Amino acid sequence: MERDLQCRTFEQGPIRPPSEAKSLLIRATRNCPWNRCAFCHSYEGARFSLRTREEVEGDIRTAKAVADEIREISWRMGRAGRIDDAVLRYIYGRQDTYGDAHRSVAAWLYFGGTSVFLQDADSLVMKTDDLAAIISLIRSTFPTVERITTYCRSKTASRKPVEELRRLKEAGLSRVHIGLESGSDEVLKFVRKGVTAAEHIEGGRRVVEAGLSLSEYVIPGLGGEAWSKVHAEETARVLNAIGPRFIRLRTLQIVRNTLLYEKLKKGEFTPLDDEAVLAEIRLLLENLEGIESTVVSDHILNLLEEVTGRLPEDKERMLGVIDAYFALPKEDRLVFRIGRRRGIYRSLADLEDRVTYERLRGVLAAYEGGEGDLERDLRRLMHQYI
Repeated sequence: MERDLQCRTFEQGPIRPPSEAKSLLIRATRNCPWNRCAFCHSYEGARFSLRTREEVEGDIRTAKAVADEIREISWRMGRAGRIDDAVLRYIYGRQDTYGDAHRSVAAWLYFGGTSVFLQDADSLVMKTDDLAAIISLIRSTFPTVERITTYCRSKTASRKPVEELRRLKEAGLSRVHIGLESGSDEVLKFVRKGVTAAEHIEGGRRVVEAGLSLSEYVIPGLGGEAWSKVHAEETARVLNAIGPRFIRLRTLQIVRNTLLYEKLKKGEFTPLDDEAVLAEIRLLLENLEGIESTVVSDHILNLLEEVTGRLPEDKERMLGVIDAYFALPKEDRLVFRIGRRRGIYRSLADLEDRVTYERLRGVLAAYEGGEGDLERDLRRLMHQYI
């Protein structure tokens, strides 16, 4: 029987938003239909393709069969169908028997089995009838599912009739994630985003009008030194025009094998350091007006995870967090940066742990003694989280 279990598998793509870490991944499309952004290497060398409705529905049924098998294992283990630590250890500890499908579904059930993310970069390019049928099947197959989300490009959303977006919502789609990145046409053109600020606004507004929760991603630092101010101000302008449910911050980290990396090497792009990025985020927040959105800083690349809150009521508090950082003595700011980039610190209050502080201050002292390049090593530490 266990040899047969290895045959049960379904297709999963390479990425999903951090907020979907506990979601079941169902692949509706493969890769990215644009795949030319200067900062992205997620789909390097991969061609975009649509999966058929039948293929995706087959994967949903396979995921259901896998879920049923895992619950049977739970019953045999005396866990009464619960997917707890013991069941999870059992599945993960037998990699010769249970493959990625079983591990993925087991982890999903362990966390409640309440959310599904449709991969890859732009599921809304599918025909609305097909995508609605897929979403409906997920809802009927997994009654515990409370949220179904997907990535989408602004250009795709800007061309999708609101009526069709509403149909997807009625079928069970909950949220759309869009990579806004910037609201500046200069920056968007420089990084080859393939969309204009006007299209960002149009696409975002259609998603919101359809009643779907909209999550817009912004990349602080994407304008480099040349466009930092316009990047912050124009991004705020576009977000104000859209009014998304979430604004998610993802600090720029330039990776090899991207066009932006080549521009950096040629001197065509000068990146911002941590503190310049933080000043840019402050300018962005200052210019967000007239919207009820939640700002989220849920990524290790962001220096201050605490810059999170609901607009407009938490705006001053978020600005205050940034101001509190800049009010610290230079040595404390450097210690915090080292701690954050090493994954030790999560908030400014962590500086109060004197044992950890003194250990990190010792690391800083070594750099002050000429033992290495601190900024270079901090960039390398950031790179490991990509």
